[in-house]
Amino acid sequence: MKAAKDNFSAQAALYAKFRPVYPDALYDFIFSLKPHYANAWDCGTGNGQVAAKLAERCHLVYATDISQQQLDNAIQKDNIHYLHARAEATNLPENSIDLVTVAQAIHWFDFDAFYREVYRIAKPEAIIAVWCYNLPRISPEVNPILGDFYHNVLDGYWDAERNYIDENYTTIPFPFTEIEEKPELTITATWTIDNLLGYLNSWSAVQHYIQKNGYSPLERVTEKFKKAWPDGRTYDVQFPIAMRVGQI
Repeated sequence: MKAAKDNFSAQAALYAKFRPVYPDALYDFIFSLKPHYANAWDCGTGNGQVAAKLAERCHLVYATDISQQQLDNAIQKDNIHYLHARAEATNLPENSIDLVTVAQAIHWFDFDAFYREVYRIAKPEAIIAVWCYNLPRISPEVNPILGDFYHNVLDGYWDAERNYIDENYTTIPFPFTEIEEKPELTITATWTIDNLLGYLNSWSAVQHYIQKNGYSPLERVTEKFKKAWPDGRTYDVQFPIAMRVGQI
């Protein structure tokens, strides 16, 4: 089995604070596919953002992650059961899950082992939804600086799995009966420059850079961002979402 990668424990608090929030339209679409989901599994739950939304409409939500630090920062609800476990090996009961979700995480998994686990624990005709988002769109002045930081300053510091996000999950294996008709979904947030810098600091590549060089790569670009971002200004930031959905 592929070795597990934990790239987010060190910055779990940053992740919980600065990662963007998925739109209600995403959950509305998922819940439109079935009359009801009794039990859901949110895999790679991170700060529990998705699990908390699923808990509003599901009887019980299992939420798993390999990072205990992430789980320690997760949203708490009575019907969310957090488990410190690999995606590929849980103790969830067989034939028990109506809905599987994976947000911004499946690219880290051992696909074959994870899908075996999905088939083991899912009920017949259960739904699986996986999605990701890439670089935000902010403004004509900020976008080029962000792109240079992502592609050039951090070149060589991204894990190979990041390519799946750059390819909008079109190249991940997906051995399910795929639902092709999906809405166009976008995360929208109102950000200050501090929100942007906090979000960038939560990137795994930034943490890899710090570990190797002893200082943050943001030191190289913060002034550029500040010059392009008027003092006190807020922007409506947009993250396009790429999604794969299937029936098991």
